[in-house]
Order: sequence, then structure tokens, then C-alpha cells
Amino acid sequence: MTTEMQEIAITEEKPLLPGQSDAVKDAEMAARILLDQGQEHRVETPHGVLHATVHGTGNARRPAILTFHDVGMESKSCFSTLFKFEEMQEIVKNFTVVHVDAPGQEDGAAIYPAGYQYASMDQISEMIPAVLQYFNFRTIIGVGVGAGAYILSKFTLSNPEAVEGLVLVNIDTNARGWMDWAAQKLSNLTSSLTDQILSHLFSQEEMSANTELIQTHRERISKSPNLINIELFWKSYQGRRDLNIDRNNTFKCPVMLVVGDQAPYEEAAVECNSKLDPTTTSFLKMADAGGMPQLTQPSKLTEAFKYFIQGMGYMASSCMTRLSRSRTTSLSSSYSMEGSRSRSRTLSQGSQGGQLPPSPSHTMEVSC
Repeated sequence: MTTEMQEIAITEEKPLLPGQSDAVKDAEMAARILLDQGQEHRVETPHGVLHATVHGTGNARRPAILTFHDVGMESKSCFSTLFKFEEMQEIVKNFTVVHVDAPGQEDGAAIYPAGYQYASMDQISEMIPAVLQYFNFRTIIGVGVGAGAYILSKFTLSNPEAVEGLVLVNIDTNARGWMDWAAQKLSNLTSSLTDQILSHLFSQEEMSANTELIQTHRERISKSPNLINIELFWKSYQGRRDLNIDRNNTFKCPVMLVVGDQAPYEEAAVECNSKLDPTTTSFLKMADAGGMPQLTQPSKLTEAFKYFIQGMGYMASSCMTRLSRSRTTSLSSSYSMEGSRSRSRTLSQGSQGGQLPPSPSHTMEVSC
């Protein structure tokens, strides 16, 4: 006996009205654009208003990823390349991401009047609790670059219970010494504000090469309509205080330090690394990354970030690709294989949330 298959036409009981399908498509497109651009908010804090852009809804049981940018940049120019990178989307879709702009640094910010008393680095760090309260974030994973790394470090030392992890790019935890102060005074007389900030963002080798990246940032800063605001943020960072971090006064959460091998703050990052707890700290030195690894090496930084999050107990099933395949060849040759296994456990363990396994001796340094 054979059974014949018959084609049956099913008519929709309530067909779409004329033009409704186009309206639905337009709504879906608008939703995708909104998700990509993020939702912008103005958050009132004890020291003024902060601009914040939120992407995604994430998982309420997970910390939010909160970013803070460097001087001469805002959240878009500092983090868009990294967070829009294709391989980063696996992370973005699993977490709420909020990009915070320092006061007056966002696109379209009002110009501060002459004599305006700009917030200090300490005061800016004291604004972040209001952001967490505004969005009802219980905890965060902080991602900061340069001045943003300093601000998030200051916040974490004061609010250890609110931070589950820190990714600090180009961190300098020290106040300026007398030599730095004198050099800055001389620079103020001989260099434009744009050149001063560029020398903070890039190494002398990068500046001499005058790449397209340098030219782009030079033009963006010099032609910025809120250049006065940028200068105030720059002066605030120059007046930062020493964080006084040492093994007895350090972060209570896992930390990943990131610096390019040509970055102007390489020595400062190495010094910071020596002061942190080696059992909860990883140090990533990125080859050919320069002063902005989040822009020039987003693939490697994304992969390292995945390791870091997995070590905290999140995204345990995440697929590790590039760094996992090249880990044994990319480890600095000055370290032993026992050390490499130590770092692998630190950055890859995903079955045990929150607690990182101890390192036998010191933080691992990786050159990618």
C-alpha cells in the first residue's frame, strides 16, 4: 500500500493588512538600530550629571559590563571598535553593557563656562555608585582605559563589593612626580593641547610614524567642539592622587592588566602588576599594539576578555579559538611550562564561579 502526499494550502485566518508587513519590517529595523546605538541616559550624581549609553538587557543574575574611556576620547571613539567586533558579540549578548562618559566628554555636550570647577578624579569615581543605582546594577565588571582605568580602580578600592572583575588598559596608579610636573609645565609652553593628549595616548614611536590612526585622532581632538571640556578632564587626570596600592591594600576581585608593548604607560602597568595579588591577577602585554590595543588589536583583546570572564565562572561553554590554539607559543619565553599551566587555570576555569585558583608564584605575562 502506498500513501500519497497531498499538498495542502493553508490560508491565514487573519491576513496582514495592506502595508502592515512593511511596517513590521520597519519596526524590526528600528529596533535593531536602537539596539546597536544603545539607549542614552543622563544620570544625576552628587558631583554633576553623567552621560551613559546602555546596550542590551543581558542577564540580571550576571554583572553588567561598565566601561570608562580615556582622556581625549569618549565612549564611542574608545570602545566602539572593540564592542562591535564580531567575536565580541558572544559576550555582548550575554551581558548588559553600559558605556559611561566622563562629565562633558560625550558628543554634543554643553561647553563649560570659563572658571568652571571640573570634578577631580576622586569625585568622578564617586559618581559611579549613582550609575549603578540608576540602572539597578548589583555588581559590575569594569573595563577602563587610561584615565578611565584609574577612575574604575579608585571606585573599586572604595566599593569592593560592587565589582566582580576589572580589566585595566594602560593603568597608571601613581600621582605625577616632580619630574613629571616639570615636564608637563614645559610641555604646556611648547605643545598644543592636542599634542599633549596624543603623547598620552600614543608612544613616541607611534607619533613619529604618524599613522592614519594618529592623524584621525589628531583631527578629531583638535576640531572637537568641546575642546574646553577635554582640557578640563585632562587637567583633572594630571592632578590625580596616588592610589597607594600594595599587596596589603589591593583589589579584592580578579584583575586583568593590559598594555601594548609600545604603549607610553608600559612601565606604569608593569609597576602596577608588581603591587597586585598574583593569585588573582593576569598581565597581558600585547605585541604591536601600541597605546590603543582596544582599537588596533580587538581580536586578541576579545579572546583574552573571554578567558577572563570564563575564569570568573561566566560563559563556561564559550568557544575559545585564537588564543587557545596559540597559547603555548604566545607565552613569554621567560616563563616555565608550570607557569603557563597556572595561567591556563586562572583564565580558563569556568565551572567554579567567583573564586580563582592560586598561582604558584607570580602573575603570568603574555605577549600576543
